[in-house]
Amino acid sequence: MSTKKFNTLNPESLIYQNELLMLTVLGGIKLEGLDRMRSTLKIELKQSSVPPVRHNLDLYNDTQTEKLIRKTAEKLEIGTSVIAASLAELTEQLEAYRLDQIKKSEANTQIISKVLSAQERKDAENFLKSKPLMQLTGEMIGKSGMIGEESNRLLMYLIFTSRKLNQPLHIVSLGASGTGKTHLQEKVGELIPEEDKIEITVLSENAFYYFGQRELKNKLILIEDLDGAESSLYPLRELQSKKRISKTIAHKNTKGETRTIHLVVEGPVSVSGCTTQEQIYEDNANRSFLIYLDESKEQDNRIMEYQRKLSAGKTNGEQEEAAQELMQNCQRILQPIKVINPFAELLSIPEEVLKPRRTNNHYLQFIEVITYYHQFQREPKVNEETGEMYIETTLEDVAAANELLKEILLRKSDELTGACRNYLEAVKSYLEQENKKGFTNREIRKALKVNPSNQKRYNLSLTLNYYIKQVKGKKGASYHYEIVSYKEFQELRNHIASVLDNNLKKLEGFTGPLPVQKKYEPVKVKSSSEINNQFTANSKKVS
Repeated sequence: MSTKKFNTLNPESLIYQNELLMLTVLGGIKLEGLDRMRSTLKIELKQSSVPPVRHNLDLYNDTQTEKLIRKTAEKLEIGTSVIAASLAELTEQLEAYRLDQIKKSEANTQIISKVLSAQERKDAENFLKSKPLMQLTGEMIGKSGMIGEESNRLLMYLIFTSRKLNQPLHIVSLGASGTGKTHLQEKVGELIPEEDKIEITVLSENAFYYFGQRELKNKLILIEDLDGAESSLYPLRELQSKKRISKTIAHKNTKGETRTIHLVVEGPVSVSGCTTQEQIYEDNANRSFLIYLDESKEQDNRIMEYQRKLSAGKTNGEQEEAAQELMQNCQRILQPIKVINPFAELLSIPEEVLKPRRTNNHYLQFIEVITYYHQFQREPKVNEETGEMYIETTLEDVAAANELLKEILLRKSDELTGACRNYLEAVKSYLEQENKKGFTNREIRKALKVNPSNQKRYNLSLTLNYYIKQVKGKKGASYHYEIVSYKEFQELRNHIASVLDNNLKKLEGFTGPLPVQKKYEPVKVKSSSEINNQFTANSKKVS
């Protein structure tokens, strides 16, 4: 591109000139919409005192261009052929310039996947082959700078890993403002490679429809604030469930003709978001794991201690960066492979779970994620009929999933919202410490620092569901309440734990439907009756 004829040094003032004319594109040219070229032109005659012509038009519109040619020829008193030739040359230069700028823009925004060195790959493989991998992963997340939240951070990391599977999982962090929801999501998100995630602060209603068709495929979408993205949650739910969204819109071409365009965006995706709401829309909640952050004083002290060390320069920044890089590299070397769970038909979830169908599916999918994460510790097998390679779930995978999901299943079995449950349990602890039987609103507000409007809502819910009861207090005193049962939540917790533990206990003698085999060895699949007979025999042994 000649800098003499076409000067692009100032993108807001593109100048084309020849022997007679100088044409300036004021305000530059838009890179969006290659089917049009709207511009504001300033056309002036060189070495002349005649005032220049300024006009706004679409250079791809013949009618507008012909009018400008006639108008300019009349005012500048030159031939129309000279102006037409100059405009044609300018249009060609602008086309080339625009395409060049688009390529540069795409190159700048496109994140190139990192190519691992031999040592980086070896270190990542050695880590994924280490035992116990789950414990080591949790410790490495801690070394990366995430303080506390041991269960939540490991659970979130595994859910983020599920983006590589055909059925990814999703997670929503709930908690009051300032409890560290966004911090948890950011710190765990830093362990995922940049090329595999999209971080979003604000979402418009139709934003998801304008991604490239495969731009979101197997990506992790991190939404900082779900409260401000309500209008875009419908297409997001469809993307989570159907793994693709589509939209038909009307579009006008350069000739003014209306045409129908079909926009398609493909998944699957894994979605993570944060919200301060105590309860989110049911359709969104059912599709996701809901986690509640640790708001205890112990966690406050851990975080404040880390903040003091950070301010004093006593944290090991190099160690945190090295841990992040190692975890990212582990994610990069995980390869797509099918997971088969031979115990799936024998697993069950507690009957108390309020939405059992989706929860049961999430439970099985989470076990598959743990198996997938252990792929370097599993011997690949081959399906003789299809030739497809796969790895199998082990009892250790089921045990790890049970341990991490006990709190999730507990919350999904509780008819109270997380915030209301936390309030009730805090009241119980306070009364036990103070050795009191009843309490007043004012007393609890002072002790627990609860917002009055929130407390009023909690008490109403707890009273209606008979978790607390109103009793007569002293004459002239405020409302007086008592706890109906101190043990109901612990009993529910113990029951859910016992269901999962009993499942695992029954499976301990179960060897699985598929024998251990070497790579490419034909699979010898047992029949359903053989599996059931074996399971029945093992159950009798356990009993």
